[in-house]
Amino acid sequence: MNTILENLTGLNTLTDEVIAMDFLINAKSGVRNYAMAVTECATQEIKATLTKQLDEAIATHEKIMSYMVTRGLYHPYNVNEQIQLDLQNIQTAMNIPSRSL
Repeated sequence: MNTILENLTGLNTLTDEVIAMDFLINAKSGVRNYAMAVTECATQEIKATLTKQLDEAIATHEKIMSYMVTRGLYHPYNVNEQIQLDLQNIQTAMNIPSRSL
């Protein structure tokens, strides 16, 4: 993206970590939603379709998590390190300029 445009929109402060964490949170939400939907199915056909989509959502979540763990962007097994990363992400998010349209 153009540097000027990034600065105007505040996207220059988005890091790979912030983007990946947002993607991970959304993937986790998708897994949760599919799991709930599977338990509410009226027919076996719908249940089979949603179960397949749930499996794909779980695989996507795993890929994102593995990507983040390998690059040191996510520490699911070390709470203290993860808290420090979360605090850095919060600070980054707070430093993004807000623009009213």
